[in-house]
Amino acid sequence: MNFRELLARDGKLVYTNRGDSMKPLIREGRDLIVVERIRQQPKRYDVILYRRDNGEYVLHRILRKRGVGYVLCGDHQWRPEYGIREDQILGILTAVIREGKEVPMGSLPARLYAHVWCDGFYLRAAALRARGLIRGIRRRLRKGRGRQA
Repeated sequence: MNFRELLARDGKLVYTNRGDSMKPLIREGRDLIVVERIRQQPKRYDVILYRRDNGEYVLHRILRKRGVGYVLCGDHQWRPEYGIREDQILGILTAVIREGKEVPMGSLPARLYAHVWCDGFYLRAAALRARGLIRGIRRRLRKGRGRQA
């Protein structure tokens, strides 16, 4: 049974995610996430579960609606994804369960986090990109030292 069928049958999913695209909000293999069936039009700052055309399931945050699609990005990423359609959206993240404590996405701390994370997107994107470039340079330098030895 796939996520769409489970959401249709049960109304919600509770599971652990794979990947780090939503760090620090969701820690891979450590946090539980609660995704519920869509009941209303998703809006900016919501984290949605969607299925890409290649069949991959993804949980990312809405940055804005653009034409007939959405612009999404993971909290730990700097490249937005464009053109996500309504028919691809399966559910919405309603809570994260961390160390046994449920944090509803509608709570004040979660909403403040979403605003800081999204409203500072371009600064965050520049920082993540710079960090990636620095790591790449370090890797190349280490490889170069290994050849000289």
